Amino acid sequence: MSIRQGYVADWRGEEYEASPDGDEVRLYRARPAEGFQEVTSDRYVRVVPFGEVTRLAYVSTHCTWRGEPFLVLGEHDGWLRVEYTGGRAPVAERLGLELFDRGVYQAWAPREEVTGMAEKAV
Repeated sequence: MSIRQGYVADWRGEEYEASPDGDEVRLYRARPAEGFQEVTSDRYVRVVPFGEVTRLAYVSTHCTWRGEPFLVLGEHDGWLRVEYTGGRAPVAERLGLELFDRGVYQAWAPREEVTGMAEKAV
């Protein structure tokens, strides 16, 4: 399962990474296509009116680790960067999580210990 976190938009029957900006939405893709401008060799963008987008959602990947709920932020060499979403400081401290910011606890979790990975869109 791929780990996604960010906006996505449906436009003309396809899903794109997206970035809403007022009355417009920037759509991104990895390969050239008509109407898309090259940003880098593997990143192309097209700006469309918000009204042309049939769905705009924020997608995030969630999981369970050590019996507690987490948000998956990224992955590197079989490890997942996770952020505790349970909201209970004593639990975060018991788990030995790093205090990233006030009330925000994160850790590197071995991917094989993580269960229930699922994508949520809002």
